[in-house]
Amino acid sequence: MKTYYLIPLLFLSACSTTPKLVLQPQLHPLAADTVRYPEVLHAYHLGRYADPNDDLIMHEQHIVYRVEENTRWDLHPGTIGVNATSPIPRDVAFSPTPVNDAVLAEVNAQKLATVQIMVEARTLSVALAQFQSALQQAKTNLQETVRLRLTINDMQKRLDALAAAPAQPPAPAISTTNEPPDSLSP
Repeated sequence: MKTYYLIPLLFLSACSTTPKLVLQPQLHPLAADTVRYPEVLHAYHLGRYADPNDDLIMHEQHIVYRVEENTRWDLHPGTIGVNATSPIPRDVAFSPTPVNDAVLAEVNAQKLATVQIMVEARTLSVALAQFQSALQQAKTNLQETVRLRLTINDMQKRLDALAAAPAQPPAPAISTTNEPPDSLSP
């Protein structure tokens, strides 16, 4: 009689509901040897529905798969090959600089040299500006000197022409009246 009490318990365990399938979005699992990310797919469970484009068609319950994210290259630095133990050699510009006393002393010496060079460059640029202005002034003076020499040469030619002309008496004045030229009349 005691066995009959266990039979309803057996039926209760058989009536349990089936678990629903719940899909979690996939994260980007990366194996050590992959160079591309996999696609991310999502499954959508659709129930029975009428086609929105044609009222005479009915769709039965089914699953629609949609690609949420396409495959793409993995640009993160990693290891080379499947079983490689050495890291990827990086560009020197992106690697940290080694720090020790000798390196710090050299960096400080380079900074001091750079500051001195910049001061000298400023001094040279000021001197160059002064030289340019002096050169422009010299060009202006040279042009003025050439113009003055031409003027002096022209005047010298005129003086030589006047000196070479024979001394001639002044030409008598021709009068249209009968009066003497030295008359004192008003």
